[in-house]
Amino acid sequence: MNVYLDWNATAPPLEAVLDAMRDAAREAWANPASVHAHGRAARVRVEAARAAVAELCAADPRDVVFTSGGTEANNLAIRSAFPARSPTSGVAPRVLITSRLEHPSVTRVAETLEQEGAARVEWARAKEDGTLDLEDLERLLAARGTTLVCIQAVNPETGVVQPVAEVARLAHSHGARVHVDAVQAWGRVAIDMTGADTWSLAAHKIRGPKGIGALIGRPGLSLAPVLLGGPQERGLRPGTVDPVASAGLAAAARHALSGPERYAKVAVLRDALEKALTSLPAAPKVNGRARRVPHVTNLSWPGWKGPELVAALDLEGVSVSSGGACSAGTTEASPVLRAMLGEERAASALRLSLGETTTPADVDVALAAFAKVLARVA
Repeated sequence: MNVYLDWNATAPPLEAVLDAMRDAAREAWANPASVHAHGRAARVRVEAARAAVAELCAADPRDVVFTSGGTEANNLAIRSAFPARSPTSGVAPRVLITSRLEHPSVTRVAETLEQEGAARVEWARAKEDGTLDLEDLERLLAARGTTLVCIQAVNPETGVVQPVAEVARLAHSHGARVHVDAVQAWGRVAIDMTGADTWSLAAHKIRGPKGIGALIGRPGLSLAPVLLGGPQERGLRPGTVDPVASAGLAAAARHALSGPERYAKVAVLRDALEKALTSLPAAPKVNGRARRVPHVTNLSWPGWKGPELVAALDLEGVSVSSGGACSAGTTEASPVLRAMLGEERAASALRLSLGETTTPADVDVALAAFAKVLARVA
């Protein structure tokens, strides 16, 4: 029996999503920008997805821009706020505030903007409990000149829920825009997005297809494209929108509307798993003590390396991860956990993320695998 405990990396596709995509592949495969009947049939799937995403995100469909996923959505939101500037312009670069808790699609963009001279980046402190330090954020904002603050809704590695509403209130009081990377929140936990100017979504995190996501903005917000080409998506994201992926996204977004209720029930399994693991002779330390989403635990085992544990558990039929999937394949420990708790805890960490189809039997199999692996000499 194989057990999948890596839902934060990607969620298994919903059967209704696969059905919707199969139907669209047969009936709506044309270019949705074409004005003939075939194109109009494809366009119906695209606009149905736009409406479903808007309903999920409590937005207007006109403010939903389709992208290839959460990474592109984050890039579009951030780069749009920092257009290229000449090094000899004599104008000081505008300020971007974020933290090392963020996904690489935020931190690497921030670093690149600074290298290009388009922005000055200020890194707000991360607290040991896994949340952004609001006092440090307020200190940075008080220095004036901030254009954009980037905050995640839910940390993908620890599951810690970030203080989005408080960050938005502070940022707006200093005239700054707020972008929320909400990829890990939709369909899993209710988040107060009050005050957010833009927020991102990735279909495959809500049991939809990979390769499609969205950037959602408040009405009237001005954005600038990152890619140049045709006039699709109001000129903000050129390229042909895939009606087949759109059909899958629509089904996933509709399913995600009631997701927080289903995920709330997963907390019982997550807590049982965490309690049992922390009671083993080789007890781990829990990373991220602030409020978390109900399906994630992040644990560090002293004396082990996270990737070694991942490989050993994989041989026992249990899939977990040692960090964010977008950082997989690197030899470095998680930057998120380094910022929170230091190198040692980061290097020995595992993330276990359950889902709405995880069963008590899955937890039992996982616990048996952990007990077998951890009984070996580290």
